[in-house]
Amino acid sequence: MRIVFMGTPEFAVPSLRLLSESGYEIAAVVTQPDRPKGRKKTLTPPPVKEAALSLGLPVLQPERMRSAEAVEAIRELAPELIVTAAYGQILPKAVLDIPRLGCINVHGSLLPKYRGGAPIQRSIINGEAKTGVTIMYMAEGLDTGDMISVIELPIGDEDTSGTMFEKLSLAGAKLLGETLPSIIDGTAKSVAQNDAEATYAPNLTREDERMDWNKSARELFNQVRGLSPMAGAFTYLGGEVFKVRSCEVAGGKTASVSSGAGTAGQAGGALPGTVIEAGAGGIVVQTGEGKLLLTEIQPAGKRAMSAAEWLKGARLEAGTLFGGEGAES
Repeated sequence: MRIVFMGTPEFAVPSLRLLSESGYEIAAVVTQPDRPKGRKKTLTPPPVKEAALSLGLPVLQPERMRSAEAVEAIRELAPELIVTAAYGQILPKAVLDIPRLGCINVHGSLLPKYRGGAPIQRSIINGEAKTGVTIMYMAEGLDTGDMISVIELPIGDEDTSGTMFEKLSLAGAKLLGETLPSIIDGTAKSVAQNDAEATYAPNLTREDERMDWNKSARELFNQVRGLSPMAGAFTYLGGEVFKVRSCEVAGGKTASVSSGAGTAGQAGGALPGTVIEAGAGGIVVQTGEGKLLLTEIQPAGKRAMSAAEWLKGARLEAGTLFGGEGAES
């Protein structure tokens, strides 16, 4: 079985390794071009490229899969099946038509919910109790193809995008291994998606990362988890970006975090975004509904650290208001 694999982030690596370890012939691995990364903008290969090279597999990195050159390169590889996992580009019909067994995708959601590029993050941000992986035949639309197999996973309060990426990547690879034999021997059964039930998960924007303190504590807790450990949710403090890396819904427990450095206090009728208490347990902030306990933060220009550690060298008065706009750093 001659396969072309397409993927880019760490999510796709277990699926690639599964194909290699299972003895399938991988004609080539297609991934996104190397991109600048970090403060120094160092040109960095995507995780799938690094994995492919470690496996001794040839790598292609077209800037645009829709280009005539990219399509011809895939055609020359003569794959019988194309397998994709978080590749990051929509395949044109000219590519979809190349393999005799079609093209399949390992998608990180329970389709038809969360079609698009950020299904895992948005599932958590939206407070879903479960998610999963769907293996589907690819069509010209955005994640619209017929579904072949599905696996469900719960999302716990302790989960972040980081933990769910890892869980789903491993579950997706396992499901791929279980599904491929039926695709190859022609016995796979697929089911059309119900478009009426479709929801979308577009790639995240800077505005998705900004905390709106008028939302409930639970909504903000989900937002922080859904953006961790990647970009991180942010607010403003003193006109500068202030990232929240980890938090909890404080509920009625605010009195228990009032000891230690900083100023503790109770702000009756406080506006959303107001610091209620700050101390050894963290920073308690009033929201539109309930209170949020910030436990790990990242001030502008500094590393991520516990709120308690930051408060040892920073004075945060009760009554301080988060959210005032300022110049981003």
